[in-house]
Amino acid sequence: MSYIAERRGEEKERRRAQILDAAEALYIAKGWDALTVDQVARSARLSRALVYVYFRDKEELLFAIGERAMRVLRDRFIAAVAGHASGIDKIEAIGRAYMGYAYEFPHYFDFCTRFRAHSVAVDPGSHEGGCQAAGDETMAVVVRAIEAGVRDGSVSLDVGDPTLFAVTLWAFTHGVIQLAMAKSNELTRYGIAVPQLSDYALGLMRTVAQGGALKPGQGVASAKAGPVGASARTAQAS
Repeated sequence: MSYIAERRGEEKERRRAQILDAAEALYIAKGWDALTVDQVARSARLSRALVYVYFRDKEELLFAIGERAMRVLRDRFIAAVAGHASGIDKIEAIGRAYMGYAYEFPHYFDFCTRFRAHSVAVDPGSHEGGCQAAGDETMAVVVRAIEAGVRDGSVSLDVGDPTLFAVTLWAFTHGVIQLAMAKSNELTRYGIAVPQLSDYALGLMRTVAQGGALKPGQGVASAKAGPVGASARTAQAS
């Protein structure tokens, strides 16, 4: 590759990142529904036409941000499991990592809620394909943790298919996070603090994975000083 061609490639990537950074900042400040391509262009100090040179439409911008979101989540899960030996501890660490991620990057969590692929077979070179690939890699981390737990005996064989169990854990944890973030006042009315709900849910998830029945107070007693509780307390105070 010639020097000029290399410089052009670098400039193209710099412009793409500039547009994407502007779009992500607006996503954080305004929410995705209120964001427009005109706002992104003004924020990036570029023409609207130039934004469309790099991104086909607002949806493609969303998928590009989502690709970032899924890669961050994947890396958080990988880091979470690295600090634990048993499969069951890896699973709980993943749950806590997902909760911490949602509070640290609420716009990324919002994308995780919004993301829906247009088809099963998306273009792997597109941002939509990148989202799907990073999502698959993220799910694979969970599946491997479950398989490790089955091998070391910390996870019951009764959980069945590891992929099905991983998707079920994802659905359960995602729902708990949404409830904690959107309904904290309602939880307070019931006398439940967000950290208490998070710890109880993770304890319940752990008990189910081990094939046992939940004992009174077991979920609440699980790792109250963990990073999830701290994140949730910060969110409640803000």
